[in-house]
Amino acid sequence: MAVLRRRSKLPDSDFALPSQRKFPIPDISHARNALARANQGAGSPETIRAAVYAKYPSLRKKKRST
Repeated sequence: MAVLRRRSKLPDSDFALPSQRKFPIPDISHARNALARANQGAGSPETIRAAVYAKYPSLRKKKRST
């Protein structure tokens, strides 16, 4: 129950899908989890990735030069 109370106190800006309040990304570990679960059917994976990378640009994979 305490987890639900904490989640309900998060602002909409701490969710990758704020209109649905799905994929909370209040910290980097939650953001990594959202990226890992982006393809599991709830919402557009591109939208989730865009929200996570906007908030945590350091998570974006860098392309290697060959």
